[in-house]
Amino acid sequence: MIKQARVAVVGVGNNTSALVQGIALHRHSGSLVGVRRPAVDGLAVGDIEFVAAFATSQEKIGKDLTEAIFLPPNNFPRLDCDLPEAGVPVTKGLVDATGVDRVAAALAGAEVLLYSAPSGRPEVARAYAEAACRAGVAFINTTADPIARDPEVMSRFEAAGLPLLGDDLASQFGTSVVHNALLRLLQERGLTLVSSYQVNLGGTEDFRNLVENPNTKKRSKLNALPDAGKVEMAPLGYLPHLRSQKVAHLNIEARGWGETVVSLDVKLRVDDPSGAAGVNIDLIRIAASALRNGHGGHPAQATSLLKSPPGTAI
Repeated sequence: MIKQARVAVVGVGNNTSALVQGIALHRHSGSLVGVRRPAVDGLAVGDIEFVAAFATSQEKIGKDLTEAIFLPPNNFPRLDCDLPEAGVPVTKGLVDATGVDRVAAALAGAEVLLYSAPSGRPEVARAYAEAACRAGVAFINTTADPIARDPEVMSRFEAAGLPLLGDDLASQFGTSVVHNALLRLLQERGLTLVSSYQVNLGGTEDFRNLVENPNTKKRSKLNALPDAGKVEMAPLGYLPHLRSQKVAHLNIEARGWGETVVSLDVKLRVDDPSGAAGVNIDLIRIAASALRNGHGGHPAQATSLLKSPPGTAI
């Protein structure tokens, strides 16, 4: 059995840059800072080998993966680690449903396909899922586009004995995770939620794309919250000067004993791609382990890492 999880990635943006560099940093230093699970079914953080990469940017196509992750518009910073050439040239990705067979052929030898392209392109996401299914590869959908929530797609993966993980990762310590924890704390302590809102500002290309294609992301964010009917999501804001940083503002208005007022305002500032990579490293190992053990469909241990797992609203 191949020990290292052999991974193909769709999207050579900031999230992929954070993942590739973070794995290299871990291998170099052995540091477990920011690592939630040092091992998943015997797979350590460093047990990841990238074997293929797909992108649509002409500037990145043909470049080695470790070179392409630093090309504009990527703005995730360089980490202090040795990053040898991966030997993985970036291949032209899909822009529609044509070319599925070409991608399936390029996945030969891969175990996991990590779909880390921008949200808002459901037909492209489904095309990559189809390519993974034809190639016998586990598929992870990190976007808000409904793939794992699509019963037809899920049934195909289950019938083929292939893992399908999704949809929309819950960042390691992002707005949805913090908001969810605070709302659940209110419930546990017996307070009554009156209203709440969430504002997210960021400077990555993913934020720019989501400003233009916000609908699926808004639904997915609400899926991650209890009492979602009382929560408002402000339109996402793209501010280039924030670069890879995300700034979020949360407000919660509630009532306690005697209907007294409880008001909470929180500001969260994080590196957005880092938060994604901190979850993707676990999803990859969960998917590889499920594939090796012949467990098709959605692994239960992936559910808490996602905003919109199977069964949530589309």
